[in-house]
Amino acid sequence: MENPLPFEEEWISDKISIRRFASDTNSEELKWHFDEEDRVIETEENTDWQFQFDNKLPQPILGKILIKKGEWHRLIRGSSELSIKITRL
Repeated sequence: MENPLPFEEEWISDKISIRRFASDTNSEELKWHFDEEDRVIETEENTDWQFQFDNKLPQPILGKILIKKGEWHRLIRGSSELSIKITRL
C-alpha cells in the first residue's frame, strides 16, 4: 500500500518521531496545515529546506522551531533529503 503522506515516520517514543522527506518530494504535497498540539521541530543536519509560518517569510530550518497548536505552516522543499525530529508538547 502506498503511503498517502509525503514522508516516512519512525516513532522514537509516544511524543517523539523522526520524519524523513525524500529529495524528490512533490512540492504540491507540502501543503499548508496546522497541528492539534504544540510541537517543536529540529534537524541536526544542514539543509536548504525551509519552514514558513502563515503571513511570514520562509526561514531556514536551523535549531529548534516552536509551532503552536493551530498555527498554519508548511515546509518548502530543498534539494536533498530532510530528516526532522518532532517533539509533541
